[in-house]
Amino acid sequence: MTTSSNPPNSVTPDQTSGMWGGRFSEATDAFVAEFTASVQFDQRFYKQDIAGSIAHATMLAKVSVLTEAERDDIIEGLSTIRSEIEAGTFEWRIDLEDVHMNIESRLTQRIGITGKKLHTGRSRNDQVATDIRLYLRDEIDDILKLLERLQKGLLGLAAKNVNTIMPGFTHLQTAQPVTFGHHLLAWFEMLVRDSERLQDCRKRVNRLPLGSAALAGTTYPIDRAYTAELLGFEAVCENSLDAVSDRDFAIEFNAAASLIMMHLSRMSEELILWTSAQFKFVNIPDRFCTGSSIMPQKKNPDVPELIRGKSGRVFGDLISLLTLMKGQPLAYNKDNQEDKEPLFDAIDTVRGSLMAFADMIPALVPNIEIMREAALRGFSTATDLADYLVKKGVAFRDAHEIVGKAVALGVAEEKDLSELTLEQLQQFSDLITADVFDKALTLEASVNARDHIGGTSPKQVEAAIARAHTRLEQLYA
Repeated sequence: MTTSSNPPNSVTPDQTSGMWGGRFSEATDAFVAEFTASVQFDQRFYKQDIAGSIAHATMLAKVSVLTEAERDDIIEGLSTIRSEIEAGTFEWRIDLEDVHMNIESRLTQRIGITGKKLHTGRSRNDQVATDIRLYLRDEIDDILKLLERLQKGLLGLAAKNVNTIMPGFTHLQTAQPVTFGHHLLAWFEMLVRDSERLQDCRKRVNRLPLGSAALAGTTYPIDRAYTAELLGFEAVCENSLDAVSDRDFAIEFNAAASLIMMHLSRMSEELILWTSAQFKFVNIPDRFCTGSSIMPQKKNPDVPELIRGKSGRVFGDLISLLTLMKGQPLAYNKDNQEDKEPLFDAIDTVRGSLMAFADMIPALVPNIEIMREAALRGFSTATDLADYLVKKGVAFRDAHEIVGKAVALGVAEEKDLSELTLEQLQQFSDLITADVFDKALTLEASVNARDHIGGTSPKQVEAAIARAHTRLEQLYA
């Protein structure tokens, strides 16, 4: 009877010896090997891992740790591996744990002992930190492009609705008339700040950890500035302990991503309300909606609803990363393997949500007459009547009381202020004259009167749109 020297549920020693077999006397348990592996999800930054390794090999040759021939063999081998991965012929092995060791193992298989020299002067600790930063930098750039596309879509829709009047709300109650273009510019401002935050975050992402090795640096004569230059990093991380162990740059991104999703969720909430039978302010094209399995009349705003819901998972991703880091002593700990999935999920969710919004926003169709009719309800020009009286010498608090009494009459008679007669209005103040209907109580007079920067007048909205285009050019220059 043949017996095995390996314990049950284990992988063979040669499967683990590539990384640390010299220290261990028995194979890793099969469950533990799978439980601790990250290759199932970290293989998504194979491009960044290969790019980092090519830069590292190039630097090692520059400082004469590798020969030029060894460097060339490594670069050629890594380029071939990249082609294998992209062609779908690369075999990912869980026993090799992560993307780094899978690629290095395959490199050694292809070019022999020279492949084993690639890891000279680095550790998986600074390698993975570099990969994540490279990957996140690329993703931030892609997300910024989507934000720009959405912002331009908002400006295009706003330009078509400079004169479209709708009710502005506070407490979801009719407050004052605004233009639809002005409302869309509020969304635009939110997203501009989101872009600024991401660009600022990118500066802290774009620092090179490679060269920090496991935690203390390396004894080899490395040139970190040269590696940074090769990889497009703006600076190197100044402290090796910090470089390999902190993930605050990922947390910062998830915080920025959470704010993007919060803004998209607020916009979604308004679109959901506006498309309801109770509002009917806008129509969302059918391709962004679904129906009901039982109610044939339904047209559900699924895209805004899903984005409103997906905001919660990104908030959760942020909390996951904060919780992950809060108890870790210096330097690297295995806990940090758990940094990737919350980061990846936030990236994927934000990207998908922005893509959906960027497609949907320019396709929105406002119901202009319904918006106008809604603005005529709810005494939206009451403040304008108070301002009218103030300009005639009435103290604002007294004007407020006068208009409040006029509104009470309108409520009793189920009439808007503009529908009351001059005689009815004059019973509250003899300073009200016939010009009140043109100067204060029409929707056009109300919005046109707010003619200052940041105001809702069509003139100011047009000027704001022009400034916004200039700001985008500067923001994404």
